[in-house]
Amino acid sequence: MKIVIIIAFVLIIASLASAMVFLIRDKGKTHNTVRALALRVGFSVALFIFILISQQLGWIASTGVPVMVR
Repeated sequence: MKIVIIIAFVLIIASLASAMVFLIRDKGKTHNTVRALALRVGFSVALFIFILISQQLGWIASTGVPVMVR
């Protein structure tokens, strides 16, 4: 499970880096930057949904945050 999440983070960072390269190289004349950023948002949403589904199916266990009652 950790490998899947790490791969997703690498894809998100790579998409963000490619958007930066397109922005610098194309100077906003093409839609490559928008496509790369849309892909990054898609990867982020997919990772979030994957983590939620994994928690519901029991593939990962949430440890919770300890709450101190006063």
